[in-house]
Amino acid sequence: MMIHKRMIEKLKQYKNHPYVQQFRDVRAVGLAIFGVIVLLISWSGAKAIQTNYDLQKQIAQLQQENQVWQLKDNNLQLQNEYLNTDQYLELSARQNFGLGEPGEKELIVPKNVALAHTTKLSTTSSVTRASGKQPFYQRDFEAWMNFFLHRQQAAD
Repeated sequence: MMIHKRMIEKLKQYKNHPYVQQFRDVRAVGLAIFGVIVLLISWSGAKAIQTNYDLQKQIAQLQQENQVWQLKDNNLQLQNEYLNTDQYLELSARQNFGLGEPGEKELIVPKNVALAHTTKLSTTSSVTRASGKQPFYQRDFEAWMNFFLHRQQAAD
């Protein structure tokens, strides 16, 4: 019972507080309601803008995908046109059937003879390393590249 009386006394104290007195005025309550309505409308507008932005991103992505598919389609059409040309048929006949034009002769060279007249290709790094004309920064760069790409370095 005593707790009830204390609560009632505290409520009466709040009743006389200036902020509570302010909300007894109809203008203040109307202004608060107007503020809440403005916040709700602003929030709704922001959500609409966000939704519109997301939809625009989806449209742009689908348009790009559509362009990619159109380019692939055009590429396949060009490839089909090439496969129907006489030039392709001639190349295909030469490669697959060993055919040639009238008067042409086919020379068959043994592999060991063909390889005897070739030179070994060397990488530019080994050529420059052998010549010793490589600047220090290029040697460092190549050393790091060899390290990251797990390449074996030739013995110097």
